[in-house]
Amino acid sequence: MSRWQDCIFDLYGTLVDIRTDERSPQLWRAMARWYRERGADYQPGELRARYFSLVRQQERSMRAADGFPGAQPEIRIERVFRQLFRDRGVRPDPALIRRTGEYFRRCSLRRLCLYDGAEELLAALRANGQRVWLLSNAQRVFTAYELRSLGLEPCFDGVYLSSDWSVKKPDPRFFRLLLRRQDIRPETAVMIGNDGACDIAGARAVGLATVYVRSAISPREPLPDADYALDPIDLARVRQILTQ
Repeated sequence: MSRWQDCIFDLYGTLVDIRTDERSPQLWRAMARWYRERGADYQPGELRARYFSLVRQQERSMRAADGFPGAQPEIRIERVFRQLFRDRGVRPDPALIRRTGEYFRRCSLRRLCLYDGAEELLAALRANGQRVWLLSNAQRVFTAYELRSLGLEPCFDGVYLSSDWSVKKPDPRFFRLLLRRQDIRPETAVMIGNDGACDIAGARAVGLATVYVRSAISPREPLPDADYALDPIDLARVRQILTQ
């Protein structure tokens, strides 16, 4: 039996290879058409500028309202899509907001697939009697569908996405939220991720062991101070580490 009863995973760049382009002209032409067909008339460049302006405004507002040292608040992107409709006098219902978010993601997505060995790794942990958790900086309106399409939903004992809790890694409150709600003892848990600041430093700050994997979408950074650091990513080796 492994010394780690609970294995906590990042998603993108750790289990899933993803590439998106939220700046592409094709995306904003498609989104302007989507909004226009639903009564909100935008030009592509205008829509793009307003979208990023709203994202920045919401981030600034949340940081200003959060007095926690080292706070990393997370917005809900649905509020941005909703405000874009309202700016043009359209009152969208929740279903339209969800579809808008899903359409945005499909149009911006360039690559989405599991890394080699991801399914085998998660299955081996469950077979070994270990609990498996997802703790990801992600928007539910984007990620829920991707988890289903990749067949990952049944692989986790619980899924924690930052947009659901208004906080994101490396904020220690996000880690502690999972630990508290699932009665996880830090000394018997390990965090696996591809980002030295968000995943590794954040996890170490709350007493978790860490496994770092460098993938093509990891930040450009020196190898972090993790218990194990794999460069490049090798999920077969992660499986050996976690089940030993």
